[in-house]
Amino acid sequence: MATLNRPGADDEHVCGIDTSMEVIGGKWKVLILWALHVHPRSRFGALRRLIPGITEKVLASHLREMEADGIVDRVSYDEVPPRVEYGLTKDGMRLNDALEPLAAWGRERRERKEGTP
Repeated sequence: MATLNRPGADDEHVCGIDTSMEVIGGKWKVLILWALHVHPRSRFGALRRLIPGITEKVLASHLREMEADGIVDRVSYDEVPPRVEYGLTKDGMRLNDALEPLAAWGRERRERKEGTP
């Protein structure tokens, strides 16, 4: 059985996939990326409506994490009432491009399963 060789005992990541999963891990972050791809500048409430089932707390937490990771940018306008919009950074757009083959695989798999008796 093949094993993944770790370059050093203190290295945190095993490979590029490991590093990527740290940024997009879990169910919601990939869906947030998708929503911001479809709707490039979105307010919090709009994002929440685009992602059924996500709670305000989880969305806020993930947006902060994704902003810290340089995947999402947050623009706050000095208006009354306050307005904040979220969008993808260049890294976020590149990440979405990298996820497109995975999305295509999922669509094909779903179609095959729906097409079988």
